[in-house]
This record gives sequence, structure tokens and C-alpha cells, in this order.
Amino acid sequence: MSATLYMPIPAIIERIEDETPDIKTFTIRPVEPIPFAAGQFVELAVPGIGEAPFTPSSSPKISEYMEITIMRTGRVTDWLHTMKEGDEVGVRGPMGRAYPIEEFHDREILIVGGGCGVGPLRSLMLALLEDLQHYARIIVRYGARTPDSIVFKDAQMHGWGQGDALDVMLTVDEAAPGWNGHVGLITEILEEDYLDCHASDGIAVMCGPPVMMKFGTDKLLERGYHPKNIYLSMERNMSCGIGQCGHCRLGRYYICKDGPVFSYQEVQANPRLWDD
Repeated sequence: MSATLYMPIPAIIERIEDETPDIKTFTIRPVEPIPFAAGQFVELAVPGIGEAPFTPSSSPKISEYMEITIMRTGRVTDWLHTMKEGDEVGVRGPMGRAYPIEEFHDREILIVGGGCGVGPLRSLMLALLEDLQHYARIIVRYGARTPDSIVFKDAQMHGWGQGDALDVMLTVDEAAPGWNGHVGLITEILEEDYLDCHASDGIAVMCGPPVMMKFGTDKLLERGYHPKNIYLSMERNMSCGIGQCGHCRLGRYYICKDGPVFSYQEVQANPRLWDD
């Protein structure tokens, strides 16, 4: 096992960008490159405070720096949100199982994200876009609570459109002045009226809050996606990152060691699958 899984590599926060009132994207530059694959995660350490697992939201083609999109949800994330550009953090990793992108070639890819779950999916999205010719089509369906809580607004609303090869649609639970897009739950834009897809042989990838993933998966199965072709990015309860603490155990799996990317077929029988 690599030493970087145990000892953090020092890194400097180069840039902090506000995405929403409680989500920020941190650009960090480690003292040595950290190669990773889309879907893998790292442990980000704040000296004297602790560490927490996060999936990079930047392109896996770049290892000299990485972007990590972080929602303010607890002790470590609260502290991170008070840090400034130039502050030092530590990085352990990468860890876990990535998306099997090589198996996606020549297939139609549906990416479904909700809330901060778009962070991990952005890394996958960037990897796919850099080799767009290898995929039949890429479809993005993303939901947020309000327009103000949409992450990566510019990328999603302006920078991701590339004609028929890339189909992007957003929805919000609650509208606001100036919002002209769809209003409703994300499951609504997975319906046939809003999603023309080849479910029988297509690939679907999903990340977001457990309740969104539960009902989103149900809808994809209803549309005809095969359980083995639905990939879930599951990050809840991870702590140590190497399968030792047991916090993230899900049946016979450890999410940090055996995931965090799973096919629905692998985990569908677990009664605790959608627990928070």
C-alpha cells in the first residue's frame, strides 16, 4: 500500500471560489503531483483539526493540482470554509475504486447529479469531454433546491453545450426571479418527456443525497436501465479511507476500500443502501 495513503502530502490552497452560500471549490497544489482517476477520493487534512474524505471535482488528466468542491456540513468542513488562499492542508490518496470509463466507450452515458453531488460527477464529465469522440452521446440531468444552490453555474448553463453529442438539462425544486428553466424534482426530468435515451444498453452514473439517489435509481430502472449499468458514487460515513475504522461498512463492502463507485447490481440487496 502506498505511503501516501497513510502520510498526508503538504499542499497549498491556491484559490477558493464560492459556488453557493454553503459550498466552495478549493484549488490545492500539493508539493508533488497526485494522479487520480475520476471517482476516486482523497483525504483532506487540516493541521490540528482533522481530516475528511472528498472526491476531486477537477480533470483527472491534471495531477499537479486538484479542485475539491466542499459543502459546509461539520467540524472539518466548517474549518475549511474559514481558510484562506495560501493556507496549508494535507492530502492523502488517491483511494478507492474509480468509474470504469474504459467500459463506457461507444455507449450513451447519462449523468445524474443533485446538490453537491455534481462535484465528483464534474471530474467524470471533464474526463469524458476530453475524449468525446469515444462515446455515442453524453446526457446530463442535474437538480438543485434553488437557482442559488446550483453548483458550477457557468459550466452547466453555458460551457457544457456541445451540440447533439452533449445534452444538458437542469431543474430546481423552487424557482426564483430570473429562472427560466424547469421547476420540479430531478425524477421529473428523467421521464420520457425530458429524457430521450437508449436505456437498454446505456450507462447511467449518479451522485447526490441518498433520497435523490434512491428515487433516481428507481426511475432509471423503470426506464429500462440494467442494474449492472447504473453506477452510484457513495461517500457517506467514510472516515479512515483504508477500510480499518469500519464506519462506512455496507454489508460485505467497505465504501472507502471497495467503492466509492459501485454498480447498483452489487449493492441493491442491502437494506441499508439508502440510509443517511
